[in-house]
Amino acid sequence: MSQHVSEQDVRDIAVYTRIGLTEEEVAQMTVDLNGIIESLKPITEYDLEGVEPTFHPIGDLSNIMRDDAEQESFTQETALENAPKQQDGCFLIPSILGEGGDR
Repeated sequence: MSQHVSEQDVRDIAVYTRIGLTEEEVAQMTVDLNGIIESLKPITEYDLEGVEPTFHPIGDLSNIMRDDAEQESFTQETALENAPKQQDGCFLIPSILGEGGDR
């Protein structure tokens, strides 16, 4: 099996992704990654001359977006109608940090 990824490559990737690996894990990950890359080698043997790249598996799919249309929005009073608690024209919600109480 060829050496596509070195142990130093694995250490660099681990640092970049903030994954702590022991020396044993680095060695095993190096073997695993090289095995994965080697298993993909048959793909490189296909003759792809003249084959157009596919950028989306479904083909010609695209997002259909409507044009922005300005509309009336809720008034502050309407938005707060069903609020269990409100204060000074704002929603009053329970605090999840600190001393507790409403904020």
